[in-house]
Amino acid sequence: MDEINFFPNDLEIKDQKIILRLDLNVPIKNKVIEDDTRITLCLPFINRLIEKKAKIIIISHLGRPKGNVPDLSLIPIYKYLKDALKTNVYFFRGTFDGETKEKFSHLKGGEVILIENIRFFKEETEDGQSFSKKLGELGDIYINDAFSCSHRKQASMHSITKFVKKSYAGPLLKKEIMAINLVIKNKKEPVTCIIGGSKISTKINVITNLIKKVNNIVIVGAMANNFFVHKNLKVGKSLIEKNTKETIANIYKKAEEHNCKILIPEDCMVGTDFEGTGKNKNLDEIQENEMILDIGFNTIKKIQKKINESNTVLWNGPAGYFENKNFLKGTLSIAENISKNTIEKSLISILGGGDTLAAINKSNEKLTFSHLSTAGGAFLEYLEGKDLPGISVLK
Repeated sequence: MDEINFFPNDLEIKDQKIILRLDLNVPIKNKVIEDDTRITLCLPFINRLIEKKAKIIIISHLGRPKGNVPDLSLIPIYKYLKDALKTNVYFFRGTFDGETKEKFSHLKGGEVILIENIRFFKEETEDGQSFSKKLGELGDIYINDAFSCSHRKQASMHSITKFVKKSYAGPLLKKEIMAINLVIKNKKEPVTCIIGGSKISTKINVITNLIKKVNNIVIVGAMANNFFVHKNLKVGKSLIEKNTKETIANIYKKAEEHNCKILIPEDCMVGTDFEGTGKNKNLDEIQENEMILDIGFNTIKKIQKKINESNTVLWNGPAGYFENKNFLKGTLSIAENISKNTIEKSLISILGGGDTLAAINKSNEKLTFSHLSTAGGAFLEYLEGKDLPGISVLK
């Protein structure tokens, strides 16, 4: 596999125009940023480029607009950057034509220009060549620091690299790749992967790829319901997917071939609806009117034991319906146990996915992990062993 071209720290970039692709796709409500995590992660690198007197052109997107949608403008992000960065920050909302390059030439070393939501241009999502050329010609160096968008074949991630002299992966992207490689390549065994969430169809390829590489896979969340059905257990009105019997039989077969243990819950918390309270039950006691909404006490203990025996843990997807605090216990117990082992036994812990992060944010304890990934789709596709378009062009 070719090496990814990471941005070298000692590169002389004074007065060079740098196109920096970031993921500043933050939740905004009524023009107010609700969570600035993604922006604050980008600030140290932007500041480094400012100190080195580079001319910085930032490209990002927000949501999935069809055309120019005022609610998805990057203006709140522009205002945020204007306050956070100790330099001149400009906002560009024009179109890309013959004169754009001339307008950008007034940028001085150490100044920043943020381009309006790149997805306002339909050519972005089409990965259009002439649009990519217009973007690429604005800079001398291209840096992709948006791992979470790198699974998309879009102009500012993919074809742009053909039209810039040099292309690199930024420090955040490097950190994401190194972290996931700790699970699939340079691993410290035993490696345990905890996979949750609701649908097995979205994670089947990840599970199949991980079976070949890790020692244990723990299935939690509504996904586990399909495994119960496979074992002819009654799950009441729990969420299940149709036609998964063959898929699951195949998972067990592959696991046996590769000597990977598959663990599924042995008890659960059930409720009669999503909003109510829960009861702990064994799997053979579930009534017609009940649904499984979290893992049970014995399962929590079993998973804790497995985490304690591991040197590396990857976790993606909550263990239950965490939106209701009555069904949050399973997810939080996993989070707290992984954190404890990370602090006390230097466990390598990698957590990914929006739902996982939203769930652990409900903990009152200060939790510590080796790496938290804000990337959803890209995180899973990289785990699947796929070549991500935004990364393959940086090799």
